[in-house]
Amino acid sequence: MTAFAALHRPGAPLLLPNAWDHASARLLAAQGFAAIGTTSLGVAAAAGVPDGAAATRDETLRLALGLGSDPFALSVDAEDGFSDDPAEVAAFARELWAVGVVGINLEDRLGPADRHAEKIAAVKAAAPGLFVNARTDTYWLGPHDRPHGETLARLDAYRRAGADGAFVPGLTDPTAIAALVRTLGDLPLNVLYSPTGPTVPQLTDLGVRRVSLGSLLYRRALGAAVEALAGIRAGRAPRGTTPAYGDVQALA
Repeated sequence: MTAFAALHRPGAPLLLPNAWDHASARLLAAQGFAAIGTTSLGVAAAAGVPDGAAATRDETLRLALGLGSDPFALSVDAEDGFSDDPAEVAAFARELWAVGVVGINLEDRLGPADRHAEKIAAVKAAAPGLFVNARTDTYWLGPHDRPHGETLARLDAYRRAGADGAFVPGLTDPTAIAALVRTLGDLPLNVLYSPTGPTVPQLTDLGVRRVSLGSLLYRRALGAAVEALAGIRAGRAPRGTTPAYGDVQALA
C-alpha cells in the first residue's frame, strides 16, 4: 500500500481540498493538509475553456509539473483521461507519475463501462503505483431510473480493472452511502462534499474514506471576489480574510 492509499482510512477519511493553480495549492497545503487534489473545472475556467471538453491536458500537466515535487501528496483530476484511447490515457498517467503525482481521478461520464475499465487497466499497467480513483457519474449526470444498480455494476467492473478507489459524486443520501460502503468492502468510497448533504463527521460515521471538495473552493473564491467588488462599489470595505501581498508572494 502506498502512503497516499494509506490516507484512505475508515474512521478518519481523507478530506481532500482541490486547488486550481500553484498559489491555491500552496495555500491549502499550508493549512496542514497532507494531500491536495486539483479541480478540472478550476483549471479549465482559468484557461478559458469548458470543463469536461478534454481541452486542458497541457494545462493539467503543467500544473502537475509545478506541484508534483512539493511536500504534499498530489492527486490530479484528469476528466476522462483527455482521450478515448486507453493507450493515450496511460501515456498521460505515466507523465503524471514521472513528475511526482500520486493519484488520478478518471470519470466515466456514463460512457461504456468496458471502455472506462480498459483505461483504468492501462493506467495501472503504465504506472502501477498511481492511485486510480474511478469515478462513475450515475448520480452526477442523472436522472437515471436505477442509479444504485448501475453504480454497483460499473464500480465492480472498475474494481476488476484495478481501480484503487471509487468516486460517486452526487451521492448524498445517507442510506445509499452506507449501503454502497458495505457493498464495496475494502474498496474506499469517495464522495463529493455538498453543503446541503451530510457533514464530514456524518460521512465518517457512514464509512466514507475520502471526501473531496471538487470545485467548491474555486467557486467560493469567485463568489468572494464578486462580493468584495460589490461592497467596494457601494462604499463598504471588503469583509473576510484578505492575504497580504507579501504572503501571496511567498507562495511562489
